[in-house]
Amino acid sequence: MSLRTPMLSLLCLAALLAGCGKKQDAATPPASDTAAQQADAMAQQHQHDAPVATPAAEQPPVAAVQGKDVVYGKLGEQELKGYFVTPAKADGALPGVIVFHEWWGLNDNIRHMADQLAAQGYAVLAADMYEGKSADTPEAAKPLMEAALAKPKQLDRNIDAAYDYLKDSAKASKIATLGWCFGGSMSFEAAQELSGKLAATVIYYGFVNDKPQGLAKMKAPVLALFGGKDGGIPAATVEAFTKGLEAQGARPIVKVYPEAGHAFANPSGQAYRKDDAEDAWKRTLDFLGENLQNG
Repeated sequence: MSLRTPMLSLLCLAALLAGCGKKQDAATPPASDTAAQQADAMAQQHQHDAPVATPAAEQPPVAAVQGKDVVYGKLGEQELKGYFVTPAKADGALPGVIVFHEWWGLNDNIRHMADQLAAQGYAVLAADMYEGKSADTPEAAKPLMEAALAKPKQLDRNIDAAYDYLKDSAKASKIATLGWCFGGSMSFEAAQELSGKLAATVIYYGFVNDKPQGLAKMKAPVLALFGGKDGGIPAATVEAFTKGLEAQGARPIVKVYPEAGHAFANPSGQAYRKDDAEDAWKRTLDFLGENLQNG
């Protein structure tokens, strides 16, 4: 499937997804003209950051897990290699979660978070939207993000491949998506690309919008977590997104942390807020448990 027009604006604005940009008054912030401009703006927001593993991720999982690198699909001749992890004592089919990485790429921080999720009883696939590359500096991350945004059709094909792997190879009973920042945008996109196939969608401060055509495709329950002082995703955008879903008959759970900025759940950035991050993670686990493990 081709990527929808809303994706081009949601993804970045990546400009603004790191949360230090100037606050916009419009319900939907203006999109940058090109992938290069979007990546430039993101680099400015992350200029003092580094992809250091978060304290939450460094904590041992609550139960033993077993993880491995896997090939979950192909884009032409390019293999898509992700990280797949399950509880060590998994018995039978498990509910699955597709995890989408931040702008740094699929790194150890994301693998650790996948471990944390798997310990809760899930088959987790951390997808690689950068096709095998990752970065440890903003200067290195910028061209990776720019290259990904320049191939929107391949992003959708990547999402489809991740879903098919969990459904067909892992035999996942139900599937959800979860992502932070760039990954939050990807989770928003996946909820539309995989319309009618998902059991839940979790969006951590990804760019969202109120386009009826796209929102109508979001059939799964939604948990969306934002910072009230996020300069890149203003309150008007969050409110319009919420009302837009409600107009479609959905009942999204949207939590805004009043004093938090963008990327409040990531200690490698400047906006980390421990209490808010821990509360958001608890809400995430409760939400996934309700929609993937109950019923």
